[in-house]
Amino acid sequence: MNAWNFYNPVDLRFGGGVFDTLGEVIGGRRYLLVTHPDEIFVTLRERLAAQAGDPVAFADRVEPNPSLRMLETMCEQLAAVAGEVEVIIALGGGSVIDTAKFLAAGHLAFEPARAYLEGQGELDRAALPVIAVPTTAGTGSDLTKWATIWDPQTGRKLSLNRDDLFPEVALVDPALTHSLPWSLTLACGLDALSHALESNWNRSANPVTRQFARTAARDIMAALPLLKADLTNRSARHQLSRGATLAGLAFSNTMTALAHNISYPITLEKGLVHGIACSFSLPMVMQAAVGVDAECDATIAAIFDCPAEEAAGRLSGFLQALGVATEPSAYGIEDERWREIVTAAISGPRGRNFIGSLKNYPAWPERSRRCQLENAWSCRC
Repeated sequence: MNAWNFYNPVDLRFGGGVFDTLGEVIGGRRYLLVTHPDEIFVTLRERLAAQAGDPVAFADRVEPNPSLRMLETMCEQLAAVAGEVEVIIALGGGSVIDTAKFLAAGHLAFEPARAYLEGQGELDRAALPVIAVPTTAGTGSDLTKWATIWDPQTGRKLSLNRDDLFPEVALVDPALTHSLPWSLTLACGLDALSHALESNWNRSANPVTRQFARTAARDIMAALPLLKADLTNRSARHQLSRGATLAGLAFSNTMTALAHNISYPITLEKGLVHGIACSFSLPMVMQAAVGVDAECDATIAAIFDCPAEEAAGRLSGFLQALGVATEPSAYGIEDERWREIVTAAISGPRGRNFIGSLKNYPAWPERSRRCQLENAWSCRC
């Protein structure tokens, strides 16, 4: 029997009302609040201040897909309080939590964190503790040790990876997601679905991560159609948050795989929101995974209630019913560029986690082997 292990040190607290325990979790420490300036966050700030007092400072100008340029500006603005902060509170979605992790790694100083991120230096002390309070259902960053940082000026996606960047505590309160619009609900939910499925067809998958992935995917696929019909469905909000949390636990041990690696250049080149960029290719990726690993296939069959060989069709139908096209051309990606993206992704950091390969893509009748390998990701034959 193969050995396996599961590790996640985050103190996870899930349920309606856990936001109101945040003051207790802070425990009198001087804190920096990383969040957004929107009205809903102003209300949450006031609720937090009533519990824990005012923060040392706010960092509330977080951009989607946090960039090195944004982080440098933020660190300059926070320089005066850098020595005062004992803990960082990340109140928002994945971009907020990733921003908080970068600030934590450098103790609010830009250059040490940037140098470490780019492999040009080491950090001389442990990161500041982070308390993650996700306000979306999908990020997974509240349960992982990674932060995604972007550098649009050079066309790079960078990954900050340190064991001390696991949040100290994650407070997952589904009530904080109730006001999310459909577009954000959908994108975040599909990001979480990608986390779940990619942790399954992953070289690091094990029985524990696959159980989390199975339950997560079923929760997410049950909740999203209900929320498309009625955004006020609180039961579905709770189910989606639960699914996203379980997906976070799954991929915190495996990382993501090919679909995420495919997504990075698409987000950089097309500006496509991450949750859509990493999910529209899932049916195609699934076809390349099926038949490689019996336990992976069994998990796919359990998620979709059908033989694994039929699951990609069901997933494609599910995405299209939510209004998500599954063809690269729908996002302005021509066939030649699509082949370049996929070929590069297969050998990329996340692509190497993938158990399949282009050779596993189902053979199409009356096509040459060259066609099968070169065009498997774009051909309509």
